[in-house]
Amino acid sequence: MAGAEDLERARQAVATVAVEGEIIGYIVDLVRATRQAPSFQLGVSPRGATALLNTARAWAWLSGRSFVTPDDVKALALPCLRHRVALQPDAQMDGVRVDDVLGSILASVPVPR
Repeated sequence: MAGAEDLERARQAVATVAVEGEIIGYIVDLVRATRQAPSFQLGVSPRGATALLNTARAWAWLSGRSFVTPDDVKALALPCLRHRVALQPDAQMDGVRVDDVLGSILASVPVPR
């Protein structure tokens, strides 16, 4: 069983995972797109962007890498962001789903190379 010391070491290791500026820009662009999406009444906040960044760092570390890739961000965007947005009432009545809007945003925001 992991103790407090193990968790602290893991947290410190995750904090050393490198994130290039292009990846940070990609996260910012994704979050900004949620705020501009007509189907969303409420988009992702700066705290949500930070959560996505930290989650991507942890995923990279768990995957044995010392750096975050755009694929890490894409893989975690839906589970990390879906509860941080709110659909417009008319979009809800039309059957629009949060995951569909987020998927459209992921498909439209340019991915860094």
